[in-house]
Amino acid sequence: MLILPAIDIRAGQCVRLRQGDYAQETIYSGDPAAMARHWVDQGASFLHIVDLDGAKEGHPVNEDSIQRIVQTAGVPCQLGGGLRTEEHIAKALAWGLQRVVIGTKAVSDPAWLRRACERFPGQLALGIDAKDGRVAIEGWLEVSNQPAVELARYCADWPLAAIIYTDIARDGMLAGPNLAALAEMSEAVTLPIIASGGITTLDDLRRLAQLDLAGCIIGRALYEGRLRLPEAINCVQEVSRRH
Repeated sequence: MLILPAIDIRAGQCVRLRQGDYAQETIYSGDPAAMARHWVDQGASFLHIVDLDGAKEGHPVNEDSIQRIVQTAGVPCQLGGGLRTEEHIAKALAWGLQRVVIGTKAVSDPAWLRRACERFPGQLALGIDAKDGRVAIEGWLEVSNQPAVELARYCADWPLAAIIYTDIARDGMLAGPNLAALAEMSEAVTLPIIASGGITTLDDLRRLAQLDLAGCIIGRALYEGRLRLPEAINCVQEVSRRH
């Protein structure tokens, strides 16, 4: 199971939000590229970037910061936030990203997502952000009526790179991941599942690794030192060896 440190960008700075609330922001660094290099030096082999301004505006905003991260990191990176057109996707991939994450547009226009998957096979991840099991959109500012698992099943046969499942109620709250929802998602589809939201302790990581997930995204717990990345990577590797 890969561990992907999260680099959330707002106004060119590395920040974290609580439960996706733009009013509950903590700034961790004025240099997201230096933060990316830090995580790579700590052992990260894949990074998760979020353009928070892009998610809110509906188009990529922090292009310069994202490109600097990709150039500095030297490891694969994925980007989410505000990617709503095929032109957005092509532009982002041209920055050197391994893949991009599509969320809101997948809910509002799944037929478009299918076409995009066929144009960019294996380069798109479906970001399913959920609250109480329902899909949230527009940078988590709205909650739809669509069950998260239903959306995953609908897209299960498309050439997606992965599904990234985020439980908004857990995100940035250091309350542990929603293991039941992740297990349900993992059982519902054969696509790789990447967990996000609430991952705080080594025990959280052991439980996630036992679900045979493809990866997990960690943000606040790393930034506040509750988890050390080298220890987290070793923990997951130990579970994998035992399995």
